Amino acid sequence: MVIFPNCKINLGLNIIGKRSDGYHNIETVFYPVPLCDVLEIIPAGDGVFGFSSTGLPVPGEVDRNLCVKAWLLMQQEFGLPAVKIHLHKVIPMGAGLGGGSSDGAHTLILLNQLFDLGLAAEQLENFARRLGSDCAFFIRNSPCYACEKGDRFEAIGIDLAGLNLALVLPEVHVSTADAYSMIIPAIPLLQIKELVRLPVSEWKDKLVNDFEIPVIAKYPVIGSIKSTLYDAGALYAAMSGSGAAVFALFGERFSLDGLFPGCFIWHT
Repeated sequence: MVIFPNCKINLGLNIIGKRSDGYHNIETVFYPVPLCDVLEIIPAGDGVFGFSSTGLPVPGEVDRNLCVKAWLLMQQEFGLPAVKIHLHKVIPMGAGLGGGSSDGAHTLILLNQLFDLGLAAEQLENFARRLGSDCAFFIRNSPCYACEKGDRFEAIGIDLAGLNLALVLPEVHVSTADAYSMIIPAIPLLQIKELVRLPVSEWKDKLVNDFEIPVIAKYPVIGSIKSTLYDAGALYAAMSGSGAAVFALFGERFSLDGLFPGCFIWHT
């Protein structure tokens, strides 16, 4: 069976406070984006579990991959037989796009289908929360306001289908832990779920990502990309998550030709 794990962007991101469990309380709006990896899971004919990957290199030990962690979680819970997992990686890693989290969540979805486990979305979300803070979003995979650790959701009626989306990622890796270490949490005057109801043309000076100021100070190229996207006609541009990817929303057709040499570029 094959599935296509997509990525997400953050429409605004506020770091509200430090939690007693070491995490942070945040608020953001997650919005799904159709840039996808390819994930295949089949029963293991030889009875031996296997994981392989192609496409972009997947760093780290195999047992730390979220696809493998998702499999182990479900195998221990339901006694599943061995499978072969193959991941073709397209979504850049360390970009703030949630690609790894999506791979893990979609592994849960595919295992549920492959073995007819009959798990409802809420049950799958609970398993996904054990993999990582934003993994649960990819179970329902629809726009939502997220709070607490980023794993509690409220449906939100926002649709960007009439706009063009671009993603630009420089050759920079931003450590999420480092990004959080540079933040002083604060409660915002207005919640993000209220701000995103404003016209997109009004987001520029109101809808902010708290990570941007310290991360751009450390990696100025991210700020340069954001400025260039506005110069190219973007209605709104921002860093996604803790970076380093920057996304932009355009109301009309646009061209990024020659603007970002050496960067990963994707657009609708």
